[in-house]
Amino acid sequence: MDVVAVRVLARYVLELTFSTGEVRVLDVEDSLWGPAFEPLRSDHAAFTAVRVDPEAATIVWPNGADLSPEGLYAKSRPPIPA
Repeated sequence: MDVVAVRVLARYVLELTFSTGEVRVLDVEDSLWGPAFEPLRSDHAAFTAVRVDPEAATIVWPNGADLSPEGLYAKSRPPIPA
């Protein structure tokens, strides 16, 4: 399952659109550990630079950090209706 779109909703909270058309929400704070993710934890502007890499089919940041699409889907949930 590929990630085709990403949008930052709040600090560490992402809205992800998958190749199935399904939209899901995930707080990724607990996934941002290790040296590659430290800049994203300490600098919100760096975190908001997240984008989709179509070749990798997942989200990436300019420093090369990424998260697997399978893990993103497994940990995410459908958005809560307003």
